[in-house]
Amino acid sequence: MSDPDLIDEDEDPATGAPAEVLEARIDASGVRLDKALAGAFPALSRARLQALLAEGAVSRDGAVLTGGSAKAQPGLYAVALPPVAPATPQPQAIPLTVLYEDAELIVIDKPAGMAAHPAPGTPNGTLVNALLAHCGDSLSGIGGVARPGIVHRLDKDTSGVMVAAKTDRAHAGLSALFAAHDIERTYIALTRGAPSPATGRIHTRIGRSTGDRKKMAVLKAGGREAITDYVVQATFGQPAKAGGAPMAARVACTLHTGRTHQIRVHLSSKGAPILGDATYGSGSPAIPVRTAIAEAALERQALHAAVLGFVHPVTGEVLRFETAPPYDMQRLETRLAEL
Repeated sequence: MSDPDLIDEDEDPATGAPAEVLEARIDASGVRLDKALAGAFPALSRARLQALLAEGAVSRDGAVLTGGSAKAQPGLYAVALPPVAPATPQPQAIPLTVLYEDAELIVIDKPAGMAAHPAPGTPNGTLVNALLAHCGDSLSGIGGVARPGIVHRLDKDTSGVMVAAKTDRAHAGLSALFAAHDIERTYIALTRGAPSPATGRIHTRIGRSTGDRKKMAVLKAGGREAITDYVVQATFGQPAKAGGAPMAARVACTLHTGRTHQIRVHLSSKGAPILGDATYGSGSPAIPVRTAIAEAALERQALHAAVLGFVHPVTGEVLRFETAPPYDMQRLETRLAEL
């Protein structure tokens, strides 16, 4: 393998701007393509290369490649890097479901598929982009340029209630509430099987998985304290044997801490991962449940932030917001109830 050379040619198809193209010759064969590329282009992470492969930005001898798990073949490889996105998020007129708004803060019902703030791979179409357009200059720089107004977040594919600050004093006050866990937060999850017992508290430590740094995990040592209370609200599908678990369940989870992927990790640790969760949903649901997921067209983890309650950090008013799960989860629950 030779060192990559940086050349300027072609254009980024999305923007029309000149794209930087890295080139390197790979002589080895039989190695996974993404691994071979990571060795040939050390400035790019394997995850970044996999994303570029999926975007059709990698070619061998002029032929576009897409599968990172394929075996590398000898040849001249080119990687077209899109222009660097601006560091400051830009306003985008994206419709928002606003539950409450005043001069200090805004509460919205975030749809699944919307990231909270721009990040690698998601430069646009985020809640921050939408808030900048909706709130105008009042949001600029509140809590930092990259994530203005954001004091907590939901995963991109988790729907539900979120609050954002519009002033520095609201940002400071809301941040203090979240830091002290003085916030009411309840989520609804549809799970494979059901946690046992039907009501309980999951009290663990959560940190980066030692086996996969992209995932979080329950740890015996290290990490941070994580506490989730849960209640099984309904079960679906008869257990295969007496005393066994049902096929699926609806579970309400109340957070007492706010760790990354906390509910997803905790329910998975109880043997009841969230349906549709590609990261923590180890094992496959029963065939009737898989059929229900397909019929409901669920394409994400079935997790919804249903309740958010807090004391307004400026006015002192007690605020509480509750929304029903969106249509994909409702469709799935209806089909699960028929099992």
